[in-house]
Amino acid sequence: MATYQGSCHCGRIAFELEGEIGQVIDCNCSMCRRRGGLLAAFPREALTLKTPEQDLSTYRFNREAIAHHFCANCGIATFSEGKGRDGVAMAMVNVRCLPEVELGGLEVVEVDGASF
Repeated sequence: MATYQGSCHCGRIAFELEGEIGQVIDCNCSMCRRRGGLLAAFPREALTLKTPEQDLSTYRFNREAIAHHFCANCGIATFSEGKGRDGVAMAMVNVRCLPEVELGGLEVVEVDGASF
């Protein structure tokens, strides 16, 4: 199983991710369309925050079921937390925050989040 080191641009938010990246999601909801991230889903326990949790800034919108975390210093959206349809805690990681991931080799799945 692969281990990735991720962070925002300035490094104030850093994390480690354990898992394989198969597909990534390109969502067209109002939030994702504006921030331009590519998201990959993982069980929440696959993500370990390496910096203090109080450094995370969080934004919630719509039903407020998902905590969208970002760095208040550089503005980069690193990951989001919520529960899957099965009720299990999960993290949606912005793979653009994982420097060793070759973005051109990823299978991108377009998701119509704007219709949810």
